[in-house]
Amino acid sequence: MSRARVLLADDHEEFLAVEARLLEPEFEVVTTARCGREALDKAARLGPDALVLDVSMPGLSGTGSLAKVVFLTVHGDPDFIRAALATGATAYVVKSRLASDLVPALREALAGRSFVSPSICMD
Repeated sequence: MSRARVLLADDHEEFLAVEARLLEPEFEVVTTARCGREALDKAARLGPDALVLDVSMPGLSGTGSLAKVVFLTVHGDPDFIRAALATGATAYVVKSRLASDLVPALREALAGRSFVSPSICMD
């Protein structure tokens, strides 16, 4: 069975490295990007199954892709999360929960289900 293909995008190189290490045992990381425009261009060209995007990355104004989208960010504000999910993202992970939430979020997104880091109160 082939592994799901994932594109990672973050403007912080150290987070890209951590994300790749967490995901590579289960997913194929096809490429990385350092800005929104680069991520969308690569997604259009490579057709990954999912995108893991830093929501506040420069040059990101929408996903423009048929891939499942997992937003990864430091922002935990419920209004911010609702707005991000309204853009078409399937999952939302806060960076402080990267190690515990990224893989489950990606699994859920690829299965067509939503995911928000459980530590976030959405009241």
